[in-house]
Amino acid sequence: MAPVITTVSALGLGQVAVLRSVGGERAFRRRLLELGFVPGTELRLVRRVEVGDVLEVELRHSRVSMRISEASVLGVEIGP
Repeated sequence: MAPVITTVSALGLGQVAVLRSVGGERAFRRRLLELGFVPGTELRLVRRVEVGDVLEVELRHSRVSMRISEASVLGVEIGP
């Protein structure tokens, strides 16, 4: 079975994936890279708050909160 490519915003709670691409505007992409969102990094969706459209993602032993719209520019691969 081939890996599935999707976005961080489409992950389910607790689901683990490997970051494959970082999109968005140049300054935003640079900031994400500085925070550790580097392709090849494993991450996990920790929390989803629908009221404020916020996600909490864990990667490299840190947790980062971001808007769902921001997370939609992060392409991830979900393994078999």
